[in-house]
Amino acid sequence: MKALLYVVALIMVIGWVLGFIVYAIGGLIHILLVIAVVSIVFTLIGNKTSST
Repeated sequence: MKALLYVVALIMVIGWVLGFIVYAIGGLIHILLVIAVVSIVFTLIGNKTSST
């Protein structure tokens, strides 16, 4: 019975760690998307001002 409890606890800890990692990566992906959009906007603005 104790072995079963240890297995359940281990599965819950692994799930918690995976959830935390996915949440952290999700935040990182949003930051990278914002940086990409800002760089595209700056590139478009820079091209319009330098071509005229």
